[in-house]
Amino acid sequence: MTAQTSQATNAPANLRQSRTGKKPIPLPKGVTATIANGKIDVKGPKGNLSRTITPNVDVKIANGEITVAPTVGGRDGARFQGLARALINGMVEGAGTGYVKTLQLVGTGYRAELKGTTLNMALGFSHPINFPVPQGIKIEIPGDSKGTLIILSGADKEKMGQTAAKLRGYRPPEPYGGKGVRYQGEKIREKAGKAGKGGK
Repeated sequence: MTAQTSQATNAPANLRQSRTGKKPIPLPKGVTATIANGKIDVKGPKGNLSRTITPNVDVKIANGEITVAPTVGGRDGARFQGLARALINGMVEGAGTGYVKTLQLVGTGYRAELKGTTLNMALGFSHPINFPVPQGIKIEIPGDSKGTLIILSGADKEKMGQTAAKLRGYRPPEPYGGKGVRYQGEKIREKAGKAGKGGK
């Protein structure tokens, strides 16, 4: 495999490297990466992802792994390196194995139904919520959940997080009773209900 590198500026002699950022990112079987025109493209069984390379870093692909090095000194260089490494690692994991998030609908009559590319949710409002499923995101509703579980999967970690947060935002869990849309396993800090006032 021919080594590839991003266009880097002249690096200072003494560079401060991030402890995590300097670790190479191995490319799993079936996942490939290329660099061109200031972007890195990662392709795998779960999808294809592309991102502009973080500034002030030099990214290289060689011997089945990706390495990131800072091109500026000081703490800023290490921060850029750590950020770039985290973003690229997320792309590699997403393209290789993908990401999964599960949302739980808690409340009487709360349920979800998928019709084509639209997710319909009944969340206690006078009208249903109709949510167009973003491209690159797959939504499943297990039959045995009776519409109370929404499973999201996709290669793009950021888009997954944004989609899940938006769905949760339609009806965030209430502090009294915990009704609403929550991440599966999320612990809701419930407040005690107001006690009735005693008679004078």
